[in-house]
Amino acid sequence: MKINTTAKRELEEALLTNGLRATRQREHVYTVLLTERDHPTADEVYARAKQGMPSISLATVYNCLETLVECDLIKKLNYEREPSRFCPNDGEHAHFLDEETGRVFDIDLPENFMREITNVLPQGFQAKKFKLSFTGYAPKKINSERAS
Repeated sequence: MKINTTAKRELEEALLTNGLRATRQREHVYTVLLTERDHPTADEVYARAKQGMPSISLATVYNCLETLVECDLIKKLNYEREPSRFCPNDGEHAHFLDEETGRVFDIDLPENFMREITNVLPQGFQAKKFKLSFTGYAPKKINSERAS
């Protein structure tokens, strides 16, 4: 697994901005997340990371994930009674948790969504970020297509 030049530069810049240095482990965990964008849990990231870096520990994977979240390179998704999941999609989007399968899907948002949604804020409030998440049931067809 090799990280592309653009992603590597983004990783290095984000880490440097936060006073951190790039390590092989951070780069590897980030690459794992970018390779298969299916919102894996930390344990799933660990299993995938282990394939390309057998010496990596679960604690290191957790630390790398937290660092990537702190540097705004990935998002940490938390749902009731579900393990945290991680999303490398940096565009404005929402998430949909399928309660039947536990899978999480990215939902694209309209171009001006952030501006429109912030119009509901009381005067003087300024939102820097927002999290929009749906839970329910995805169509069976989508689940079977994505599982293959």
